[in-house]
Amino acid sequence: MPFDHSTGKALGEYEDFVTGFVTPDGKVWGRPVGITVAKGGSLLFSEDGNGTIWRVTYGR
Repeated sequence: MPFDHSTGKALGEYEDFVTGFVTPDGKVWGRPVGITVAKGGSLLFSEDGNGTIWRVTYGR
């Protein structure tokens, strides 16, 4: 969700930034089920299809 950086408040619009768990024909191969923020600020989440932990980092 985009933020107004001057106020720190959400703008109310959603933005997908992790996708690909549904194939083009509609089959689901995994669902994000758990989430946390790591010490360095990256986002960690688990998915139930393969028991995988994914790490999302921010790059400028």
